[in-house]
Amino acid sequence: MRAVRFSVTTAVATAAALTVITGCTEKSDAKSGGSGAIRVTATDDSCKVSKTEFPAGHVELAVENKGSRVTEVEILFPDDRIVSERENIGPGTKHTLTAEVKSGDYRIACIPGMKGKGHRQDVKATGGKAAKRDPRLDKAVAGYRQYAQEQADQTLPKVKVFTDAVRAGDLDAAKKAYAPSRIGWERTEPVAESFGDIDPLTDTRADGLEEGQKWTGWHRLEKALWQDKKIGAAEKSIATQLDKDLTDWQQRVGKAEITPTSMANGAKELLDEVATGKVTGEEERYSHTDLVDFKANVEGAEKAYALLKPVASENDAALTKELDKQFAALDTLLDKYREDPSSYDFTSYDKVGKADRKELSDGVNALAEPLSKLAAAVVK
Repeated sequence: MRAVRFSVTTAVATAAALTVITGCTEKSDAKSGGSGAIRVTATDDSCKVSKTEFPAGHVELAVENKGSRVTEVEILFPDDRIVSERENIGPGTKHTLTAEVKSGDYRIACIPGMKGKGHRQDVKATGGKAAKRDPRLDKAVAGYRQYAQEQADQTLPKVKVFTDAVRAGDLDAAKKAYAPSRIGWERTEPVAESFGDIDPLTDTRADGLEEGQKWTGWHRLEKALWQDKKIGAAEKSIATQLDKDLTDWQQRVGKAEITPTSMANGAKELLDEVATGKVTGEEERYSHTDLVDFKANVEGAEKAYALLKPVASENDAALTKELDKQFAALDTLLDKYREDPSSYDFTSYDKVGKADRKELSDGVNALAEPLSKLAAAVVK
């Protein structure tokens, strides 16, 4: 989940004017964290970039957080749709973000506390000649787009089982249908988040609300079912709104901006989701179905990686060997918490002790570190 990004009206008004980034581009000289990289210095009250104009193509942001809070750095279209991002950049740490951009206007945003619009710098990508991209990467993008659409298509019927139960006032049936209704969303969450306006409506927790934002979506209903233990008129209305918002998502998935680097960065983003929400128990704080989301996030990351692996393995065989190892280890670890490896009937997370949570966290971290290098390996 993430905070509000922009209004639907703004997105519709400007989308036609934007340059799509899914085409083939030459690499710019902003690579490998060298002299060509765009230096981004984030503080609690500023976002400074070393270049406001740079060649289009594969660009790399060399990010340093000199602030006192965890921050997030994003490359944005003018209407705030997300091109690419790197979350959970801790105080005093450095990270890189590799992305693909065509010529046009963009914004680089630093978001202290990972909430709100943050501090922004307008930048411009110029020039950039069309170059033939490895057809295997085009195939990977097409495969991931199909996967994301399939997940959205399969989610809607499961959501309807959930929302029908809410509208019928059936607490037990709604509880049973809640976690399964979220699996497809959690597998492809970076795609949903890239639109900016859908995630705040459907997947925001109470502590993630912006000022004046009405709380709707899955977690509002989760609280009603498990904590309040009642379904009223408001909840039934929210269930109907959830159907509408997720139908909007399903209809827009096919138009999402997807590139090989956004796939790789999205895989890392899914691991960040696990680290900051699932392992801590914050995401599903009422239902304790965190391990279902956890597994879905890992599956989504693994799908993106599998599609990119043919190219990444040629460019960095050691990296893909390590990723294979760590994905397998984390999958095995998660299987400890379900009797049937083919089911999503996981142990309630409130029954998972501190030592076991630490083991899960270590498994996520062991995978997240090499996964953060996948985007760079894809564009070598």
